[in-house]
Amino acid sequence: MPTKTMTPYQVAVAAEAFAACVLAHAGTDVSIQYSANQPGHDLVATRGRRALKVSVKGSQDGGWGLIQSYKGGASYAQAADRWCADQDEDVVFCLVQFEGVPVGGAPRIYFAWPREIADHLKSSRAGHGHTILYEDYTMKKGVGAGFTNKLPVSWAVSAQKIEDLFR
Repeated sequence: MPTKTMTPYQVAVAAEAFAACVLAHAGTDVSIQYSANQPGHDLVATRGRRALKVSVKGSQDGGWGLIQSYKGGASYAQAADRWCADQDEDVVFCLVQFEGVPVGGAPRIYFAWPREIADHLKSSRAGHGHTILYEDYTMKKGVGAGFTNKLPVSWAVSAQKIEDLFR
């Protein structure tokens, strides 16, 4: 199966749809924004009086490039912190991974807060940092050779994870 079967636009549309689906499946009401000028989040999930703003990031290659534009002239740790400072602290990221998922299959989904993502990026490559958030990738060369960058299990979607996001 080819690694990339969708255009970036298709990845974004599919990721948003799956994010809305998993949140609705967990018993939340979901409102999806469709416009050119979205205010820092893609959808809002509500449960009772509690609202959760969600920024959805899709991928079909095993990673999410989140902080490359912050790297210029900065260390990886500084880039991660700069990126984190630019994020709305009450917006959770929903990471949707399509790599290796057949058409009709469900992608792997993770939820993480900006600070969790920044801290994870800083610990990547055996503590040397990285600009790409990898789902599960072992570095082949350089200072991180042999180190496996893997998302924390605690980020994986589950009914309990979604419940915890509303606390």
